[in-house]
Amino acid sequence: RISEAAATFYHAQIEVPLLRSGMSEAQVLQAANEAVAAGIPYLDRALASMYHGQSEHTWMANVVEAVEATLEKVGLHHTVAEPPAMCFLDLSGYTRLTEEQGDEAAAEMAATLGGLVQRSAYDYGGRPVKWLGDGVMLYFTDPDRAVISALELADSVPAARLPPPHTGIDSGPVILQDGDYFGRTVNTAARIASHAGPGQVLVSDTVVRSSQDPAIRFVDVGLVELMGLPHPIRLHQANRDT
Repeated sequence: RISEAAATFYHAQIEVPLLRSGMSEAQVLQAANEAVAAGIPYLDRALASMYHGQSEHTWMANVVEAVEATLEKVGLHHTVAEPPAMCFLDLSGYTRLTEEQGDEAAAEMAATLGGLVQRSAYDYGGRPVKWLGDGVMLYFTDPDRAVISALELADSVPAARLPPPHTGIDSGPVILQDGDYFGRTVNTAARIASHAGPGQVLVSDTVVRSSQDPAIRFVDVGLVELMGLPHPIRLHQANRDT
């Protein structure tokens, strides 16, 4: 994927502009060969650094999940008094649309989504943690505000002519390292989002129990088995109380 992305970038951002500037294909090829030869040592170091960083990220997530599971088994896993909330939001049918409309349309959709998510998250005391191509992971200090932001985005995203989002929210302890969050809460929120339908905001029991906002109404969806979780969890659909 990295090689394909690099080749696409080179063609669109370097080769085509150079040809349009009047350089011949032979001149462009020579310039490319010189640039690649000079840049390979730096590229190798950069790729190695990214690999080691991603490996550390993955191992950290696995270790945190294992420790939390062990603590729960021995009865030492406790509930945080005012836990934060993790929210995952993905666009429905994004992959199909990018295949139909092309990369430029995909980039435009991502930029539009980014603006909407940034504004809504900051309005409600949250922030985007990382972007995932067709979606985003967000952190909120308050579960109710996470739900309100998600409901707002469920309306504003389709209004911007983007595919409707499907959203999952869980609340609980998380671990912060190198700007990213780890733990069972993160994994559960991601699994809930995968189960949600277009335009749907699904939340865990923990979010419902902590809710104090009368403007939010929850509808019990029932016990649901989610891939990667050891047992079924009860989900609720969040709506505005009109």
